[in-house]
Amino acid sequence: MVREIMKDPLFLSVKSADATRADIPAAMDLLETLNAHRHECLGMAANMIGVSKRIIVYVDQISGQPQLMLNPVITAKSKPYDTEEGCLSLPGVRPTVRYEKITVEYFDLAFKKHKGTFTGLTAQIIQHEIDMTNGILI
Repeated sequence: MVREIMKDPLFLSVKSADATRADIPAAMDLLETLNAHRHECLGMAANMIGVSKRIIVYVDQISGQPQLMLNPVITAKSKPYDTEEGCLSLPGVRPTVRYEKITVEYFDLAFKKHKGTFTGLTAQIIQHEIDMTNGILI
């Protein structure tokens, strides 16, 4: 189900709780909501649809396909750079620091653990969405 975009900075600035199997329907809603906003957005965190859980979706910049991560954690990062980003939940564009290369540990929908290394724009999108789950707004 496509959900409305949360725009309340007080709600968005609260750190999200870990996702569980009970949150799989919310993860699917997040994926559908991202697909409905692909023309203006490359990633979303669950709190952007009013669900305070550590779930993110992003469009992989190599495959062009949406990907989902439950409880993602950045375990390594390198090559910081300054950039500007916008957010579907917040007006305007703001400066931020991102890393060219990151390693992330996360779970899939079957709660199988994965570890992946990401670079470039895909890494930037993932960092933005993980920040959102941690209540960090740009």
